[in-house]
Amino acid sequence: MKSLLKVGVLTGGGDCPGLNAVIRAIVRRADERNLEVMGIRDGYAGLVEERHERLTRRRVSGILHLGGTILGTSRYNPLAAPEGVEAVRRAMRRLGLDALIAIGGEGTLSIARRLHEAEIPVVGVPKTIDNDLGGTDFTFGFDTAVQIATDAIDRLHSTAESHQRVMVVEVMGRHVGWIAAYAGLAGGADAILVPERPTTIDQVVEHVERRRRAGKRFSIIVCAEGAAVDLGEGVKVVSRGYDQWGHLKLGGVAHEVASAIEARTGLETRVTVLGYVQRGGAPTAYDRVLATRFGIHAADLVARREWGMMAALRGNRIVSTPLEEATRSLKTLDPEIYEAASVFFG
Repeated sequence: MKSLLKVGVLTGGGDCPGLNAVIRAIVRRADERNLEVMGIRDGYAGLVEERHERLTRRRVSGILHLGGTILGTSRYNPLAAPEGVEAVRRAMRRLGLDALIAIGGEGTLSIARRLHEAEIPVVGVPKTIDNDLGGTDFTFGFDTAVQIATDAIDRLHSTAESHQRVMVVEVMGRHVGWIAAYAGLAGGADAILVPERPTTIDQVVEHVERRRRAGKRFSIIVCAEGAAVDLGEGVKVVSRGYDQWGHLKLGGVAHEVASAIEARTGLETRVTVLGYVQRGGAPTAYDRVLATRFGIHAADLVARREWGMMAALRGNRIVSTPLEEATRSLKTLDPEIYEAASVFFG
């Protein structure tokens, strides 16, 4: 009989629908792979502070449909400290951990990659509602975010048409426009603004005016929070300062676009910013299934001692891909998706 491997599981970065489904799947698969699972509280912060709990079948029973993460999460980066790698190594030794499963987005998995390079046994699971991780066709959480945004757009259609208004809907997407494009296409948006396709306010206004000439007195504009829009002073991204990591705090572009549309067309224009509601609540059936498959594969990676790898979706198959590939660069919006959506602009 193979010796028992003790593996720690953590969730890092922003919360995301489907995290609990991954945790549940890892624990259930662990029984078949001779693994003991320890849940690490609050991401990497809980790892270096040695805050943990044993994860059993009983502990993860009934969590499949729950949003958020039963383990808690944080954006803590242990490698920001000079002895960060050694702090992680020391904590794992004290906790008796043989390996680590890191569930997260670009930040969490970049840390995991560096830990692997330092010869710490680690595997990854891709998580982000933005769908911007390389190495995988889709990440869990994305489908739920798109569904929430689409539902909102559907509801806004009725009030926009009733009051002859222009509705500008701001969705998440700091550097990529996956959510905006998919939700906009599914919700019948009349224009979609994304970071990958710089546009001018003149083009947006023309879409609105074209609809008005055709007898349509309302329009729906969907824009990612990081959309690059030329408001008359060159292309810019609207920001609200910087966060603790030095990243731009994006958001507010919808208000800028709405003000310009109303000023130029005379049409009453309103803004809806969906914000964190896109992260919350129960995951869709698709995300539950994808997250479960990722969790099973992650447990298998640990059992096979395939360190530095990540579960990924290619077509309809779950495969292994190096963490280095997943974190090399952001996966930008597929141009074909945007072109499909643009057929319906204006």
